[in-house]
Amino acid sequence: PMNYSRFNFKPGWIEVICGCMFSGKTEELIRQIRRAEYAKLRIQVFKPRIDNRYSVEDVASHNQNTISSTLVDNSEDIYHKLIHNVDVVGIDEGQFFDHGLIEVATKLANVGKRVIVAGLDTDWQGKPFGPIPQLMAIAEVVNKQHAICVVCGESASRTQRLIDSEDNILVGSQEAYEARCRSHFDPDLSIRLKNLKSDDNQDKISEEMTLS
Repeated sequence: PMNYSRFNFKPGWIEVICGCMFSGKTEELIRQIRRAEYAKLRIQVFKPRIDNRYSVEDVASHNQNTISSTLVDNSEDIYHKLIHNVDVVGIDEGQFFDHGLIEVATKLANVGKRVIVAGLDTDWQGKPFGPIPQLMAIAEVVNKQHAICVVCGESASRTQRLIDSEDNILVGSQEAYEARCRSHFDPDLSIRLKNLKSDDNQDKISEEMTLS
């Protein structure tokens, strides 16, 4: 029944789809879920309530491709809302979940579920983000996606924050983030913008944005 995929681990397995913003993580998650549906497998997709950028209830990619999802407040909530006899469990924006997601994914895989988790592997400072790095370590399959650097057009693996905020979790899209390669990634940009804003120096803020 699993011949729709080149992967076939028993009793179940964990897949992680990771990378920076705009790298197509959610798009790939939706693609894998659609393939599972074509194989007539029972699927269920979860997303954290915090992510309402494009749709309150659906998992949605940046290009507005959507799939129905179940909203959850934390990793434990996945157990409570899991449909009986589901074959494939998709989880989007995994970086926003608590570290209990690691245990949830492990238990689901151990009872025969295919668990697909999509999420950012690094945050706006380029540091490992949430439970994703640990999930990558225990997963059977890791698919690292890349975007295009907006500065030079090369392969991008970093998420550049463009606004003056030091909050680790800041849900946003093109207005707040862009993809960058290692060479053009500037993790201190938002901190400098915040300092300049406190000085109310619009000329220097414009200069920083241009230089970045």
